[in-house]
Formats: sequence, structure tokens, C-alpha cells
Amino acid sequence: MHTLKSPFAARLSPCGGILMHSPRTRLTAALKSRGVSRREFVQFCSSMVATLALPPRYLGAVVKALTQASRPVLVWLEFQDCAGNTESMLRSSNPPVAEFVLDLLSWEYHETLMAGAGKQAEDALERVVREHAGEYIAVVEGAIPTADGGVYCTIGGKAALDIAKHVCSKAAANIAVGACAWDGGLVRSNPNPTGALGLHEAVPGLKNLINLGGCPHNPANTAAVLVHYLTFHDLPALDEYNRPLFAYGDIIHDQCERRAHYDAGRFVEEWGDEGHRKGYCLYKMGCKGPEATYNCPTVRWNDGTSWPVKSGHGCIACASHRFWDTKSPFYKRLPSVPGFGVDVTADEIGWVATAAVGAAMVAQVAGNMVRDKLRPKKTAEETKEPPESRGA
Repeated sequence: MHTLKSPFAARLSPCGGILMHSPRTRLTAALKSRGVSRREFVQFCSSMVATLALPPRYLGAVVKALTQASRPVLVWLEFQDCAGNTESMLRSSNPPVAEFVLDLLSWEYHETLMAGAGKQAEDALERVVREHAGEYIAVVEGAIPTADGGVYCTIGGKAALDIAKHVCSKAAANIAVGACAWDGGLVRSNPNPTGALGLHEAVPGLKNLINLGGCPHNPANTAAVLVHYLTFHDLPALDEYNRPLFAYGDIIHDQCERRAHYDAGRFVEEWGDEGHRKGYCLYKMGCKGPEATYNCPTVRWNDGTSWPVKSGHGCIACASHRFWDTKSPFYKRLPSVPGFGVDVTADEIGWVATAAVGAAMVAQVAGNMVRDKLRPKKTAEETKEPPESRGA
């Protein structure tokens, strides 16, 4: 039987933490101990520069910063979730994002992955909060129940709400990964009996908070945020939802490889039809790409191989705010989208384009006629050729 080897396996510590390297260990030493070559390291930095949408000239700065930086401590908290974001991180391998992220940071707590359990695990978390207050990075996965004092999610006898307040309030930066940690996700959708909220609502006023929406998050974006933080000592530019613009600043529809079919009026009318087999636009099948922003089409998934729309399924806008409530039903098309309508065929678009060109030509001819009418007429004397221009 084939066994999936986790990139975290070599880093599990029996004492509770995940990484055996000291937080003061330089990244270069950590990479060397893992057998990571200089070339692989530079390739990783190059992929991060591309993901961050930085000019190539920043590659040297990123390489230098990561080479010299001490590895900050990180704790990963899981609350009301399906562990999908953890699984997404585990299955990243090309570039080996999970491998590099583990070496970039000193992971001291992650209850799903760490070898320690019970009191050992809780002691490891408390040690980080006590000894590295104001220095560590806190990653939160999952929604935080607030109803009835937060009793619907407890860890070690403590409510998730209390843990988040205690740990996140003392962190240098907080990263909410996935839809649930950002805005409550699925568990927050109506009727929301547990009072689930995203991190920024459950624990308001947190400093240096960044939201990485998506169901699940893309680990390449998470790694890029961490690389930006280590390189520039600050979080990347954010939108109104505290999402990084490099990942959430462009409309999916504008990046989609099926966009040409949309513009030409070629749509999938039924799952499995000829248009579906030919890769036509999925807008009629409920694709929310025209109203969603994310870098799925460029960063992609499964080692950069594909993403939902390329594989034949419409975008459900999982990185959009409250998408479970605002973007469903997922298999019904949006009411209106700028551009050509879904009922327009390629032939009709051709006729529209031809008519537009014809109208422009008519307008130009009419304009010329008007100008000729308004232009003062020359006298017979004025129309005579000058003597020097006449032939001998």
C-alpha cells in the first residue's frame, strides 16, 4: 500500500514542538541540514517573487533577507474547521512550499501535526506566548464560536474564543487562513447556531492581521505572505478585507483561459456536452469567476497543474466574502455580467462587430460631408494652380 510521506514527518519532536532547530538557527543552516541546495533555494525565492507580483529585480533582496534572517516562531491554531487548510499545506510540493515554510519558521505548535499531546502540547503553546510575546506569528484555521460563551469548540478545556484572545493578542502578526477563519465560512452561514465568526470579528482590534480567504487557502500565497514579512518586515498591501492584493487584486474572469470563449459567445449548456468537452466558458453553469477575485488561474493547485475551471468545474468564488451565503446557489449563473450576454452567439457577436465598423464608417462619411458643407468655397482664382506647378 502506498503511504503518503508528510513533509512534516522529519520535524516532529517528542517534546511537543514541531521543529527541532532553535528559533535562532539561520535559515541557511536549516536548509543545509535538510539537504536543500542553493539552486533550489533560489528557485523557491524566485517563485515567491512571482507570486507576490514583484518585479524580478527584487529576487536578490528576497534571497539576501531570507539568508540572513533568524527564523521567527510560529503557532498554528485550529478551531471550528475541517482541517482542509492544513491538508492543503501538507500536499504542496512543487515548488516544495511546505518544505521551505517549515524551514523558514520555527513551528512550535500545531495540534494536528505535532507529536506532543495533552499537557505537553498545551505547555508548548504557553511557553511560546510567555517567552516570545510580541515576536511570534499566529496562524488561525477555522471559525471561532461565540454563542453561549464559546462552548461549542473547546481545546484542553478552554474555549476557542478564549484561546484566540490569549494567543493572538500577543502575536506580532496574525494570519487567518481559509474562509472559516476569515469570515466564519460554512459554519457561519445561516442559521449559524454556534455563533461562529471570523478571527477579526471574534477578537477585534488585532494588529497586523491578514486574511487569506479560500476554501481552502492556497499554500503558495501563505508562503508568499511569510516571505514578504521576513523580507520587508511588514505585511503586503491589503484590500478592504485585509486580503493581500497580490493574491486577491484581480478578477478571476480576466485571468481565465476560457475567457476567449466567453467573449465569443461559446458556452457550456449542459455538463458533458460538446462545449464542455471543448473547454467552452462555464458561465451558464454557474461559474462565479466574473464576480470573484483570486489568483487561482495563475498560481493554481496540485503542483501548479490546474485549478477548478481548467479542470471543468465552475468557480464558486470561495475566496469571496461570505461566499456560502452570497454566491450560492453555485450552479446557477449570475444575473448580469458586463460584456456580451450569455445568450449571444459567436455569429451575433460577429454581426455586432460588423455593424459597429459600418456605423463608424457611416459616421466618418457624414462628418466629411458636414465639413465640406461648412468649409468656405474657394473662388475660381484661388483654385488655379500656381505657375511654378504647371508643366512646361
